[in-house]
Amino acid sequence: MVKILVVEDDRELNMTLCKFLEQNGFDAVGCLDAQSAYNEMYGQNFDMILSDIMMPKIDGFEFAETVRGLNREIPIIFMTARDDMSSKQRGYKLGIDDYLVKPVNLDELLLKLGAIMRRANLSASKVLTVGSLTMNADEQSCTLAGKEIPMTVREFNLLYKLLSYPKKTFTRSQLMNEFWDIEATSGLRSVDVYMRKLREKFEGCEDFEIVTVHGLGYKAVLK
Repeated sequence: MVKILVVEDDRELNMTLCKFLEQNGFDAVGCLDAQSAYNEMYGQNFDMILSDIMMPKIDGFEFAETVRGLNREIPIIFMTARDDMSSKQRGYKLGIDDYLVKPVNLDELLLKLGAIMRRANLSASKVLTVGSLTMNADEQSCTLAGKEIPMTVREFNLLYKLLSYPKKTFTRSQLMNEFWDIEATSGLRSVDVYMRKLREKFEGCEDFEIVTVHGLGYKAVLK
């Protein structure tokens, strides 16, 4: 499921956007300021960002510039009441992907998200198919050549994440932060244990391979 970070200081609008996104198949996390957004991004991975410009302390321009310095790929959409050309030019020069003027038409937002997802090769579908493997996120079910493969929730989520972004390397820290509780006392090597389990369960699958990226983490490679 595509995870979107919504950075908007209007609490009511923030809640409206998050609810709308979730009703349309996205996983949305709302933040009321840029600092909170940085904290959320430190703890988990996001696929896309929707951000206001006029926010307290750190405005959208500074926020987008910081994000771009850390991640050149994540799509960023500005949503703002500022309709002047200079703001649009500044935003696009910083590397944003689209610009929406408030009041935001939610149907138009959905179209913009779909277009950006296609360009970024993201999918909002909760059913993931890779060759003879099918994973259903709603049902937490996994079948290989029609045969159900028993998996724990964490095993399922880890594999679903890797297969959703083939060839993308995820560090052990990223996976640990997203799929283990913050209170977990297990170390990063717990990720290795789960990857071994997944390899054992899918050793007969010829459609993908879980590859170790030495010194970093893991990625899924489709065959």
